[in-house]
Amino acid sequence: MAVIADRCPHVDVTVVDINERRIAAWQGDSLPIYEPGLLDVVRRARGRNLFFSTDIEAGIRGADIIFVSVNTPTKTFGEGAGRAADLQYWEKTARQILASATSDKIVVEKSTLPVRTAEAMDRILNSNDRGLHFEVLSNPEFLAEGTAVEDLEQPDRVLIGSRETPAGGRARRAVADLYAAWVPRERILESNVWSAELSKLTANAFLAQRISSINSISALCEATEADVDEVAYAIGADSRIGPRFLKSGVGFGGSCFRKDILNLVYISQSYGLDEVARYWEGVVRMNEWQEARFVRRMLATMFNTVAGKRIALFGFAFKANTGDTREAPALAVTRHLLAEHADVVITDPEALENARLDTAGLDGRLTFEADPYAAARGAHAVAVLTEWDAYRTLDYGRILASMERPAFLFDGRNILDHAKLFEMGFNVYPVGKRAMSHV
Repeated sequence: MAVIADRCPHVDVTVVDINERRIAAWQGDSLPIYEPGLLDVVRRARGRNLFFSTDIEAGIRGADIIFVSVNTPTKTFGEGAGRAADLQYWEKTARQILASATSDKIVVEKSTLPVRTAEAMDRILNSNDRGLHFEVLSNPEFLAEGTAVEDLEQPDRVLIGSRETPAGGRARRAVADLYAAWVPRERILESNVWSAELSKLTANAFLAQRISSINSISALCEATEADVDEVAYAIGADSRIGPRFLKSGVGFGGSCFRKDILNLVYISQSYGLDEVARYWEGVVRMNEWQEARFVRRMLATMFNTVAGKRIALFGFAFKANTGDTREAPALAVTRHLLAEHADVVITDPEALENARLDTAGLDGRLTFEADPYAAARGAHAVAVLTEWDAYRTLDYGRILASMERPAFLFDGRNILDHAKLFEMGFNVYPVGKRAMSHV
């Protein structure tokens, strides 16, 4: 919404939320989320045509187009628990729009939703007896955290789905006209609403599949002394495959991949497509296996025990340039290490507060350090779990001098100079590459 306001100064954009603290944060300089470049965008539009409010009813009444971006987490209860999307907030929002609206509206799905969810919202909204008409569109978001502003300003594509009716076509064009203020028309794709909904789930599933695929090969590389980066480069040079999302590591995370794949699994099962469901479920299983395998390798390397040993985790965010820790591989690694009675120290330049929230209630010795040098002091091992640029340029000689010997370094993102670290005296264990060990 900030980018739309920035690029469409003739359009008034009001962001509403029930969380007063969050709305207040959007009106200051300490935004509630970290994203490179976002503050500059907000500052340019805020107070001009970008407004923030907790008055949801007024926001609904005054809007011609309503973008709905409520949370759709995986269900933790009842039918489909652990796989299906929890749509209670989505339905409550639909009913709130219906209760507050006094004129016709275009309602746009921005949340990631199961295919045919728009049909349910359409039935709720257009069941009114007040003569109001609502067109429900799907406009899924394909941005990536850490590069979100750039992805929005220069998108590969914008996808807008609607019903294939004259009214649906008019609504679709109205939303397309917003994006056309800065996005070339040929990048604005139009489809029916069901295709748009399914495209979002499928895009995330395909991206996650590539990560799980290369991670499966990383295990084979370690066993055969092949180099996963060389394999990835060789296959990525094939124009039919391409190089993106072939970087091996400790596993994928974030709010979307796991949730959306499990949603796809549940939808497939609900249509009796069990083979399809099992295929996509394997992507999630491989990711969980990679996380557990990373810790098992640490155990095997460190003389089959980490009990009482200090392990410094460099990074807790699921990827660099974000403070988001949802489904972060670091959380799974932390749980495994605490179960082995390790003393775990977490450091991260942007995600420490979220790390504290995510690990609340875990049993074991767990501490947090903003300074990576302090985190590594007295450690038996350092494990790099987020590919922050800051970790590439640390003084590892200083870190080594402060650690217990033998000193182990597990590079879960393959971002460091392994040969140089080995020459310093580290025992180095990358992902999908030959270990370099003095012991």
